[in-house]
Amino acid sequence: MLSGTPRTFIGSTTFEVTGMTCAHCVRSVTEEISSVAGVESVTVDLATGNVTVTASQPVDRADIAAAVDEAGYALVP
Repeated sequence: MLSGTPRTFIGSTTFEVTGMTCAHCVRSVTEEISSVAGVESVTVDLATGNVTVTASQPVDRADIAAAVDEAGYALVP
């Protein structure tokens, strides 16, 4: 991830995910990220690859990256 970016976040943060091409991709990414503790909502824009995550408590960006990886995709650093 970007070196100047805080490691954790609260509120809404947008990530770019590569490799998503269909509704199944969106569902997989949404389910994996939603399982991260503190995540309230996940919105995926398939056309742009942007994934907006809203968190109610501090969430580690590495946990989001791991969830995306588990779904079979990758965050753009």
